[in-house]
Amino acid sequence: MCGRFALTDRPEGVEALFGVDVEDFPPRYNIAPTQPVLMVVGGAARPQGSNLPDRRALLVRWGFIPSWAKNPKDMPLLINARSETAAGKAAFRAAMRHRRALLPASGFYEWRRGGKGRAQAYWVRPRSGGLIAFAGLMETYSEPGGSEIDTGAILTTAASRDLADIHHRMPAVIRPEHFSRWLDCVRSEPRDVADLLAPVEEGFFEVTPVSGKVNKVANTGPEVQERVEPEVIEEEVAERAEQLRLF
Repeated sequence: MCGRFALTDRPEGVEALFGVDVEDFPPRYNIAPTQPVLMVVGGAARPQGSNLPDRRALLVRWGFIPSWAKNPKDMPLLINARSETAAGKAAFRAAMRHRRALLPASGFYEWRRGGKGRAQAYWVRPRSGGLIAFAGLMETYSEPGGSEIDTGAILTTAASRDLADIHHRMPAVIRPEHFSRWLDCVRSEPRDVADLLAPVEEGFFEVTPVSGKVNKVANTGPEVQERVEPEVIEEEVAERAEQLRLF
C-alpha cells in the first residue's frame, strides 16, 4: 500500500515532466491521507492545430469518494486501489474507465512490521533521483449541500522483488513515455492499459531507513527523510542466534 509520500521537486520540474501549468507550491516531505494532493488528468479534446495543453493539473483530496456514496462518513478511507481488481470494483469502476490520473511524486514511505507491533519506516525513492508518476484515479463527489469535491486514490501493484521484504504492495509507476496512453480514457479502456500497472524492475528504487518522525503528520520538514540505523527487531535477533548455534 501507500500511506505517505513526498513531492519535494520544484513546480518547474512538474511542469516540464507532465506538460501542465501548476501554481507555485512548497516542498512537501510528508503528505498524508485526506490532505490535498496534486493530480494530472487528461484535458478536453483539442481542435486540430491547437497548441493548448491536453492535460491539466488540479488539487484533490487524497481519499477517494465514489460519486454514488450517500454518506462518505459511512465509508472507509479509500487512499489506495488494487490495480489488479479496481476495474471490477463498484467504488473504482467508473474512474478506471473515465478518470485515470497521474500523481507527481518524489518517492514514498513504507513500513516493515516487526515484533510486538513495532515497525521500521523507509523512504523509497528512484535510484536515479527526480520525479516519478504514480497511477491514480480521480472522482468528483457532489455533497448533499450542492458543493463538489475532487477526490483521488493511488493504484498499487505487487512490490518488486527487492522491496517485497518490506511490504508486498507498492504504488504503480507510469513511465513518461506512457503518460498519454494512460490518461487517454477515450480510446483506451482499462484492459488496454493494464500492462502499464506492472511492478517496476528490481533496482529502480533505493531504500533508506528513516526514523519514526514520519509517523506524525505534524512533522513536515526534510528531517523525516534523514537516514537512521534501522531498529533490530526480535525476530531478526532470534534468527541470527539460531544461525550462530548451528555453526
